[in-house]
Amino acid sequence: MKFFLQCLQLLPLLIIFTLESLLKLFIPKKRKSVTGEIVLITGAGHGIGRLTAYEFAKLKSTLVLWDINKGIEDTAAECKRLGAKAYAFVVDCSNREDIYSSAKKVKEEIGDVSILVNNAGVVYTSDLFATQDTQIEKTFEVNVLAHFWTTKAFLPVMMENNHGHIVTLASAAGHTGVPFLLAYCSSKFAAVGFHKALTEELAALERTGIKTTCVCPNFINTGFIKNPSTALGPTLEPEEVVKKLMNGILTEQKMIFIPFSVSFLTVVEKILPERFLVFLKRMINVNFDAVIGYKTKEQ
Repeated sequence: MKFFLQCLQLLPLLIIFTLESLLKLFIPKKRKSVTGEIVLITGAGHGIGRLTAYEFAKLKSTLVLWDINKGIEDTAAECKRLGAKAYAFVVDCSNREDIYSSAKKVKEEIGDVSILVNNAGVVYTSDLFATQDTQIEKTFEVNVLAHFWTTKAFLPVMMENNHGHIVTLASAAGHTGVPFLLAYCSSKFAAVGFHKALTEELAALERTGIKTTCVCPNFINTGFIKNPSTALGPTLEPEEVVKKLMNGILTEQKMIFIPFSVSFLTVVEKILPERFLVFLKRMINVNFDAVIGYKTKEQ
């Protein structure tokens, strides 16, 4: 009861801050400069990572590009063509020791990373029974554990300088469960939790100069998920996602939903009756090609 009364005392602040937030929607946010910043992007050999590298290159950042494939050299070459310094590293983000050793090389050969974009990710479209144990392990190693290792490697200098930015590429699947993406959803829920807890920890340590951003898009046309569809909107093009990602980083937004309608789901799932949510999810109608091992075993 005492806590409830204390919450009521905060009502005037809630009204003021809500009005302030609504007002800010109509005021263009100032975009910060990233010229000369050392930006490390994981999974930069293709898709969102590669396009994000190009955007930072146009802004004259220094690029440190990681990917498990040697195609990362092509991304670095294009970044150089765009006028930026770029360094390519073949790194397995499912391997903690490879991350730590590569991070040591970056610090020795290039300098201190001030913007870290944890983009590398894997996805397996199958039910629990058709998803191999090794695939489940790799999903967590790349989609969330790698975030811990890269952040532990580069955050100390950011904290010394009280300057930096850590970006988490999560997913709409990090806020709502999706059948046949069990491992992926679980890892992305963890990635969203990582972002939120890290944000709070930095605030508790009074390192307000270190910014955090989490990006949660719906299905993206990158080929990783076959034939995706949902009533929330058409499959997103990578260029659209990167445009909003870069705007979010440069204006220091903490959470970005793409499309914005995804944020609606994160609210209604907490407040609406479960039976209603069943009908709502049927209407949203998420579909994609998936392997169903349970049915195979039944036959």
